[in-house]
Amino acid sequence: MTYDPVRHAVLLADYCVTARPGDRVLISGSTLALPLIEALHRTLLERGARPVLRLSYPTQQEDVQRLASDDVLDSLHPVEIEDARALDASIRILTPTPPVADVPASRAARWRAAQAPVALSRLHPRWNLTLYPTPFGAEAAGMTLPEYETFVARAMFLDTPDPVQKWGEIRDFQAGLITRLALADDVHIVSAGTDLHLSVRGRNWSNSDAKRNMPSGEVFTAPLERSANGVAHFDLPTLYGGRVVRGIDLTFKDGEVVEARAEEGEDVLRAALETDEGARFLGELGIGTNAGIQQPSMNILFDEKIGGTVHLAVGQAYAENGGTNTSAVHWDMICDLRKGGRVTLDGEPFQVDGHFVS
Repeated sequence: MTYDPVRHAVLLADYCVTARPGDRVLISGSTLALPLIEALHRTLLERGARPVLRLSYPTQQEDVQRLASDDVLDSLHPVEIEDARALDASIRILTPTPPVADVPASRAARWRAAQAPVALSRLHPRWNLTLYPTPFGAEAAGMTLPEYETFVARAMFLDTPDPVQKWGEIRDFQAGLITRLALADDVHIVSAGTDLHLSVRGRNWSNSDAKRNMPSGEVFTAPLERSANGVAHFDLPTLYGGRVVRGIDLTFKDGEVVEARAEEGEDVLRAALETDEGARFLGELGIGTNAGIQQPSMNILFDEKIGGTVHLAVGQAYAENGGTNTSAVHWDMICDLRKGGRVTLDGEPFQVDGHFVS
């Protein structure tokens, strides 16, 4: 299967954001993604939409974090906020690039905090986050570029005759999971280094069917803010702010992270948790279901969807799930349950060794 940016663009425009005539649709991404950006721009124009391009060079964000004055780093111009509010839909394209080592974690955290008003304004019903395969993405995933392009295409089901139908099948399967999860109170997650209880009583579960993330394949909610108690070990590494962070261990007491360690990138972890008061509380519990993604690729957009994993995000909760935690941070951390892990709902098995229990 060869990755086809035109096929990708059509799926984004017609399925993910359902572009309509007159819609002001933001396309933001690096110049590395120009083949997809060009295809998406043309597709949106053909649909009668008004595409708005926000192009960046590969290290632009890191340069701002490293070089900006305090005033620029810590604030947004009002025009930026008003411009974001005027959007009808938005598509953000990730382009994996090598991490920039000389950006202090504290400055990166300050920049993310300042961006919060714009980020929140984009959380309208029609937004999507996707990825364009790059050579560094392939290197990070341990693949050749052709292998990585195939990996990306298959994760999005671009290799099927009808990707929209396939995502519909996933939506139906996940709806069945949500029927069970909606009745639960206590969720107990156990794996090597993890023994964590949290409550989801009365919270809404979202069926992530690639409308907002492409690829997708997860169900998620916002745990009760003060309910998490125990320890969690996240064994799949992540990139945060361009830095590799691996081997994360968090200890929760009454919902709050009271201890935090990491085998690599601990300074990044601690800086993120100090961003604001909400950064030490959970905003999300997610359960990955995408059987087409079975190996980590050092990219959270894919890795959090791996079938047989769960992920917890510190920071911002989605209001649609009933969560009230607010933060400039939303950092997903992944726990692999495929070898000896389990999830129970009020003491009843829900997932064992990465497989759902019927």
